[in-house]
Amino acid sequence: MSTIGYESWAVDLANVGAIYPFQGWEVAMTVIGVLFWIGWHRIQFVRENAHLENAKKRALDHERIQKSVERY
Repeated sequence: MSTIGYESWAVDLANVGAIYPFQGWEVAMTVIGVLFWIGWHRIQFVRENAHLENAKKRALDHERIQKSVERY
């Protein structure tokens, strides 16, 4: 099975164009890659903000701070 349209490599490669797989899909793969990249950054942004918000709530928990100070 060939993804570039050649069944045999017994040709003059000087007359052959691109020999990489999935030729013609460059734009579609670039668009998919950029969308994946943006989606991944969005997911990371949401998760990190939730983590930081939780850490902020824990840091500003006055009852917890008071309990830790009273122990000593």
